[in-house]
Amino acid sequence: MAEKATTKKPAKKVAPEAAESAPKAVKAPKAPKTEFAVIATGGKQYRVSPGDSIKIEKIIGEHKEGDKLVFDKVLLVDDGGLAATIGTPFIKGASVSATLKKISRYKTIDVIKYKQKSRYFKKNGHRQPYFEVTIDSIK
Repeated sequence: MAEKATTKKPAKKVAPEAAESAPKAVKAPKAPKTEFAVIATGGKQYRVSPGDSIKIEKIIGEHKEGDKLVFDKVLLVDDGGLAATIGTPFIKGASVSATLKKISRYKTIDVIKYKQKSRYFKKNGHRQPYFEVTIDSIK
């Protein structure tokens, strides 16, 4: 029988200065504190700050793009400092004003019902409507 000659590959060497110069952790600068509020609309709760753009459930009534909306169901208001006001369940007199930017619908969601071995197959599509609003101010 012929024997195979095996050769070992040399191990890679790491330069000692490369191992010592590992990147050091750099602390990120603290973000400036901003005011925010938590509002309830459409059966959901949203954390909003002035200038934020959010998508919410469609609000009943006649609305068009550019309308001003006022959300009076405010659960929490934080002014960015030490003071935070928590409602039980809502804060009396607090409101968040917003501008309606866009009225649209989400992408199609397919709803399929299927039973094997019985020739039962139903397929329906659904597009949920939404409002895109920009938060103007918190009062």
